[in-house]
Amino acid sequence: MKQVLTIVVKLQPTPEQVAFLEVTLQAFADACNYVNEHTDPKLTNKIAIVSLTYRTIKNEFNLVANMAVRACARVSANRKVAKLKGKPVKSFAPTSMDCDKDLFRLREHDWTVSLATIRGRERVELTLGNYLQRKTQREEPNFRSIV
Repeated sequence: MKQVLTIVVKLQPTPEQVAFLEVTLQAFADACNYVNEHTDPKLTNKIAIVSLTYRTIKNEFNLVANMAVRACARVSANRKVAKLKGKPVKSFAPTSMDCDKDLFRLREHDWTVSLATIRGRERVELTLGNYLQRKTQREEPNFRSIV
């Protein structure tokens, strides 16, 4: 059985990168809110939501393709949870964004991440904790980190 280690690291963006990331988070949240407000609240199917809103949110909020799809997926997932709890989805705050392998890439050779923003890709440095530093110094052949 393959072992997967999950290690939490801290991003160290420059002040300029912080601004790009904040604008991106706001656009992502705005897209989620648009999707939530402009589709039937009972609709929870991600593919159906994407087909109804993809072009609009991609163009209106200047999102790259994967961000637009991830915004629809977030609305879909939140609606499913809200449905189980018997509550509506209220709104989305610009505090986080769903990323996939194309939006977020770990660059182990220099311990940075490459993040997609609405203004292009940004390479952001990481702060490695003691545990990760020890694991990587051992140069274990089967070690693979996931951020």
